[in-house]
Amino acid sequence: MKTNLKNKPILNRLLMLCLFVFSISLTAQIKYSDGNDSWNPNLLGNHRVAVSFTGTGDVAKTTIEWRRRDEKPELKKIIVQDASGKTISNIKTADINREKGTIFFEPISGKGTYYVYYMPYLDEGDANYPKGVYAKPEDKADAQWLAKIKSNLTDNCTVTEIQSVNAFNSFYPMEVIATAAETKDLIAKNSGSSFLVFPEDRLYSIRMKNDLPQRWIQKGVQNTFSDTALRGEYLAFQLGVYALQNLDNVKVTFSNLISSTGAIIESKDINCINTDGTKYDGAIFTNTVSVSKGKVQALWCGINVPETAAAGTYSGKAAVIADGKSKDIVLQIKVTNEITKNGGIDSPEKMTRLKWLNSTLAQENTVIAPYTPLTVKDTEISLLGRKLVLGSNGFPIQIQTYFTPEMTTVGSKANDILSAPLAFHFLDASGKEALQWKNTGLKFLKKESGTVSWESISTAKSLQMDVHASLEFDGFLTYTVKITALEDAVFNDINFQMPIQPSSAKYMMGLGQKGGDRPANFDWKWDVAHKNQDGAWIGNVNSGLQFSLRDEKYSRPLNTNFYLQKPLLLPTSWGNENKGGITITPNSKSVLVNAYSGARNMKKGDVLYYNFNLLITPFHTINTDFQWDTKFYHKYSDIDTIAKTGATVINIHHANAINPYINYPFIEFKKMKSYIDEAHEKGLKVKIYNTVREVSNKAYETFALRSLGHEIYSPGKGGGFSWLQEHVGDDYIAAWFVPEIKDAAIVNSGMNRWHNYYVEGMNWLTQNVGIDGVYLDDVAFDRITMKRIKRVLTKDGHPGIIDLHSANQYNKSDGFNNSANLYMEHFPYINKLWFGEYFDYEKNNPDFFLTEVSGIPFGLMGEMLQDGGNPWRGMVYGMTNRMPWSHNADPRPVWKLWDTFGIKGSEMIGYWSENCPVKTSNDKVLATVYKKNGTALISIASWADTDVKVKLNIDWKKLGINPAKATITAPEVLNFQPAQTFTAKDEIPVSKGKGWLLIVK
Repeated sequence: MKTNLKNKPILNRLLMLCLFVFSISLTAQIKYSDGNDSWNPNLLGNHRVAVSFTGTGDVAKTTIEWRRRDEKPELKKIIVQDASGKTISNIKTADINREKGTIFFEPISGKGTYYVYYMPYLDEGDANYPKGVYAKPEDKADAQWLAKIKSNLTDNCTVTEIQSVNAFNSFYPMEVIATAAETKDLIAKNSGSSFLVFPEDRLYSIRMKNDLPQRWIQKGVQNTFSDTALRGEYLAFQLGVYALQNLDNVKVTFSNLISSTGAIIESKDINCINTDGTKYDGAIFTNTVSVSKGKVQALWCGINVPETAAAGTYSGKAAVIADGKSKDIVLQIKVTNEITKNGGIDSPEKMTRLKWLNSTLAQENTVIAPYTPLTVKDTEISLLGRKLVLGSNGFPIQIQTYFTPEMTTVGSKANDILSAPLAFHFLDASGKEALQWKNTGLKFLKKESGTVSWESISTAKSLQMDVHASLEFDGFLTYTVKITALEDAVFNDINFQMPIQPSSAKYMMGLGQKGGDRPANFDWKWDVAHKNQDGAWIGNVNSGLQFSLRDEKYSRPLNTNFYLQKPLLLPTSWGNENKGGITITPNSKSVLVNAYSGARNMKKGDVLYYNFNLLITPFHTINTDFQWDTKFYHKYSDIDTIAKTGATVINIHHANAINPYINYPFIEFKKMKSYIDEAHEKGLKVKIYNTVREVSNKAYETFALRSLGHEIYSPGKGGGFSWLQEHVGDDYIAAWFVPEIKDAAIVNSGMNRWHNYYVEGMNWLTQNVGIDGVYLDDVAFDRITMKRIKRVLTKDGHPGIIDLHSANQYNKSDGFNNSANLYMEHFPYINKLWFGEYFDYEKNNPDFFLTEVSGIPFGLMGEMLQDGGNPWRGMVYGMTNRMPWSHNADPRPVWKLWDTFGIKGSEMIGYWSENCPVKTSNDKVLATVYKKNGTALISIASWADTDVKVKLNIDWKKLGINPAKATITAPEVLNFQPAQTFTAKDEIPVSKGKGWLLIVK
């Protein structure tokens, strides 16, 4: 056939047009849409492709350019359904890879729409800890149908859209990958560069580390970033670094931003949160960012636009520097004339709250009520109810408390805790003191109302011991003890001894010991792999010490059932390769706590840190009137219904309409404020669940936080709920999950800048939403953050009520710790305890109740949880259960008796006090008295093994009642006791594990 040469130009134009259309089709963006929860993801997965079959016959063929971020998609099952939802059994796949895949299927309903589900999974594991397991491919197609597939069959389906089950599950646009060819072409065009920088808008969080997004291919490499900000706004933006070779030290510097009129936004108002900031304790944060070849690193930056900035367009530069090479990004920021409220933080979806990561709010160590300022007189430091006396070497020679045994008042009589000064001993081969010390004397470095600090340096022939210490207003005493070898030295042991007065060593808790009576002799060895503890509490109800032994590398472990994934670090000094341990032995004058570290050699210049913390307990008196007034209702419910119960404080857990997402109470804050406003109008207070340990995947900042490596999120094996696997990918620990709302939390790493965000968030909720406090479900931050939280919650007259819940952590996965020992550093700021799941209120003795559950030796009171608690035993400690958490948790009958008797204003005199005016004839039936003028409420509870009868031994003079006129009645209390009358001479029947509430008049 000959071509008509006259038509050649027309043919060329047609050919060019075809090539143009073809090239457009190659780069055209597939439509991504929201499935509006129109299918069941538990059966079909979260993603599907809608295809339109336009062919004829029994075989449909579609090639889908899905650009998937998941690895090895060929190992995942494909499900095809028609538009009615009928599943097609005859399907075959070919060439399935991350960029595209070909699917053949039988179009059972003729022409029309079909759905290809390409990531179906099964949820295994438990409801609150799911394990998404992706279904594997199946080959169930009929052989006769398979024979109909011809090798030359062309696509007869059109891909119309890729859908996610809802918008939150969408991969578009930042998780739609660039192809290998696109990436190769990009690298070729930039062959002289060691890295590329992609400026990105704050609304499109960079999510992938291993792939470039298709969006960047379409936009191309750009050297300018433009955005608009209000005056006073924190404007976040991203610089995506793509490494073409290994990068070891990536930094960002900023110039001033200058407008056309000469107005300036200074460079000090711009920073990169990945490399610079402020730690949770106020120290300077710096971080080295490294990026491996072929990886993507998001650098999140922010501009604090001053409220005083003039409107206009400001220009400047951000320079990304790595290994001596630099790439400049021109910043063009249009500042409008409008002033934003609160720095824009009321719009967290714009990442405005990333500035909170570097907050220093409430960091100054001001005294918090009810504590009093520290006072120093010579070598004595006085604080609320306690006193510390220091020796010239910087260590305590005496610690005293002044709390009465009832724990309701501070008296004038000193309770000595120590029987001799605390001291280090360095022993030679014969077990004798190896060194003679000289010290510089005590030197005070700071004398403030909240903190007093001091130092002393001691020297001997072979060692120098630098002691730096401080005491805070709540009774927290911290020591840094630096031991430096001045010459080579050999020691049979280095130990630290705390001789404690027997009267202040009645009880013990920690070091694998359940709370209760101190054992006569005790021997413990370090074992951080299995034991979540580095110290213990030893004390009496009104005097005691908690000690914690650490070194300079201490890092807070993960708590609760995550402990084994990040346990304690063995302190080099105290642990000494597991040679160290602690013995507790009594003698005629003291109970000696001996922390030994065993034999060791020190070379000249070697340094060891024998650091330790002490908490002087109790922290304050118990507030009995707060206990009687503060009746918690622990459930989100109708306010009028709650008010009728007599409860005064509503605790809003998570997973409900106003606080749906765990530890991220910011999304439904308008509903929360409306609820709280109504509660306040009706005389009730409202507290919310919000703690640090894990954070919801619904947090707006999830991927910004991920860009910080392991700072905010713990490293881990990944897995868990499907959303986490599909979007977070790997290297995380999946935490609590709420199936009803698909709330999937990720475990926090420990002490980090998220605590700054947390403090700011609490402040914002207090000031803008009106919360009256916070309910803590275990605690994963330290006392620095707790003090800051208490300050912001109580600012401007807000009540700032904090209650702490913990499940019993005395088990293998939690490292056999005790909740009270683990969280004691927080007790100075807690208002009430709720200990908790797995606490056995039936089989444990009174000493366990007193030390591990009641809070009384620390100045607190509590409530019971597991199985509703034991109401008779609870009342001996002023405790009830909490409604309506357990099916049988209804404390209202006891509340009613409190009110009828008028318990508010009474003096609580516990069985543990020698001043208690009532005892029983059986030492396993205990009595606590709530005393008023002319009347008393006596709570008795039995720990006897069988039903018993007891007589009351009453000191009528102490009780303040004339026995000749006295009556003893047991008022009817529903589900607690029948009405009955007794005389002082009667034997009172007490059922096993139960008791009575008796009113004496």
